[in-house]
Amino acid sequence: MTLRTILLATAASACALPAVADVNIYTTRQPELIQPVMDAFTAQTGIAVNLAFVNDALIERLKAEGARSPADLVMTVDIANLQRVVDSGTVQPVESDVLTAAVPANLRAADNSWFALTTRARIVYASKDRVAEGDITTYEDLADPKWQGRICTRSGLHDYNLALLSAYIAHHGEEEAKVWAQGLKDNLAKKPEGNDRAQVKSIWAGECDISLGNTYYMGQMVADPEQSEWAESVSIRFPTFEEGGTHVNISGIAMTKSAPNKEEALQLMEFLVSPEAQGIYAEVNNEYPVLDGAPLSDLVASWGTYDVDNIDLTEVAGHRAAALRIMEEVNYDG
Repeated sequence: MTLRTILLATAASACALPAVADVNIYTTRQPELIQPVMDAFTAQTGIAVNLAFVNDALIERLKAEGARSPADLVMTVDIANLQRVVDSGTVQPVESDVLTAAVPANLRAADNSWFALTTRARIVYASKDRVAEGDITTYEDLADPKWQGRICTRSGLHDYNLALLSAYIAHHGEEEAKVWAQGLKDNLAKKPEGNDRAQVKSIWAGECDISLGNTYYMGQMVADPEQSEWAESVSIRFPTFEEGGTHVNISGIAMTKSAPNKEEALQLMEFLVSPEAQGIYAEVNNEYPVLDGAPLSDLVASWGTYDVDNIDLTEVAGHRAAALRIMEEVNYDG
């Protein structure tokens, strides 16, 4: 066999090998927040991951693209947002023993149309100087008049506060939830404004004593020289529902109905719930992994552990419309 024949045969063989497809993701999370875990996946598998930041009109884009959409996966935060994507008919259930073994049942859809990747608790930031340990035990207690003029929150219409109120409805019903929302409003030190970190700044400034916030904001404040002093002024408290646990929300993932690279997309989904990926993802974003036993970052571990509320997140998402109506009826932001 001549050298030319060998080279031609080798070239033909190489051309016959199947190309490794990329995985394309539409994400409402800033790409830099998830790039490290995607880089780890590519290093392990050789499969590239393309991230497209879609902050607004995610569902509209998927619908407009239809079967031609290049997106294999969707990543977003907040259970109500994820459920709206599912309800739009643009994603499909995924059958995977790896995923169902790694993700607890209350943190994934019953039909496996979405899976949580990390959790964040909706907790109370409390002044170290003005709020004693043991003063805050339950969410229900936040409506007690003893907190009058001592609470700060962001808008009641924000997704995170609507999710908490939705969970309250799941536990107590709409009537009691409205009484609680009114009580919480009556205890506000000032009109809701700003984000969760702005509320901690208000505690630091002495404008209020406690605020509602997500756990990962502590990590963001600690890392910011301007905000680290705010973080130092508060401690994290993990309230629970009276007959439940601490309310959590999620970052999650779903496979699009049109996924052109389904096999590679499934590989990525399964990788994201592996111990390695869960450790990277949770540490970069100061969140809690969903995989039992996955490592916490030292900073997150320092905040303590908590019992996750056992209410199914799909049920929580189903109460969002009622939660929005209640916040509007009590004129929470007014």
